[in-house]
Amino acid sequence: MNSQMFRDSAYNGLWKQNPGLAQLLGLCPILAVSTNIVNSVSLGLATILVMAVANLAVASLRNFIPYEIRIPVFILIIAALVTVVDLGFNAYFHSLYLVLGIFIPLIVTNCIVLARVEAYAAKNDALSSTVDGILMGLGLVWVLALLGGIRELLGSGTLLSGIEMVIPGLEGFSVFGDDYPGFLIAVLPPGAFFALGCLIAGYNAINTHRAARARLKPARPGPAQGQPAAEVTQAAG
Repeated sequence: MNSQMFRDSAYNGLWKQNPGLAQLLGLCPILAVSTNIVNSVSLGLATILVMAVANLAVASLRNFIPYEIRIPVFILIIAALVTVVDLGFNAYFHSLYLVLGIFIPLIVTNCIVLARVEAYAAKNDALSSTVDGILMGLGLVWVLALLGGIRELLGSGTLLSGIEMVIPGLEGFSVFGDDYPGFLIAVLPPGAFFALGCLIAGYNAINTHRAARARLKPARPGPAQGQPAAEVTQAAG
C-alpha cells in the first residue's frame, strides 16, 4: 500500500465516503448512543476494532471462502469478533458496558461493518483492507464524537460526562454551570435527528462550496492548434 493509496483511503473514510454523513449507515447506534461524547466515542472505538480485524480476516481468507456462502461466513467472523469485544467491555469497563447495553452486540448487524467487508475487504489485500477498516471507523468516530458533544452540551451543559467509567480519577466538567436548566429535546431521539440533520446539511454545504470553487478555478491555457507551446508560454508571461 503506497502513500497515494493511503491518502485516498483516508480521504474516503474520513470525508468523501464517511459512513455517518455520506453513506448514512449505522443510523441506529449513531442516533441512540450519541447522548454524550464518552458513550459515542466508546462505541465508535469498539466498531473500529471489529472493522479492522474483520477486514483483515476476510481479506486473508477471501480466496478460500466460496462465493455462494460468503455473506454467512462474513457475519460469522464479525459475530465472533463482537463477542470478544462484548466480553472485554463487560470485564474491563463494566459500568460503560451497562450504559451501552445492547448496542455492542448489535455491531454484528451494523451495516457499516458488513458493507465494508463485502465492498472492500473481499476484493483487496490484507494490509489495505485493515487500513481501510480503521480509517472508515475513524470517520464514524469523529461524527459520533461531534454529534455526542453537541447533544451533551445543549442537553445537559456538560462535556465528557461519564469519563470516569473509562479512566478512573477523571471527571467531566460543567460548561454552563450548575444552574443550567438543560435543553431536554437535545438528549431525546428527536434531538438526535435534528443534530444529525444539521451535520449532514453542513457536510453537503461544504462539498457544494468546494465543487463550486473547483469549477470557477481558471484552467491553465494550453497550446492552441497549430501554435507552438513556447509561444503560448511567452504570451501568457
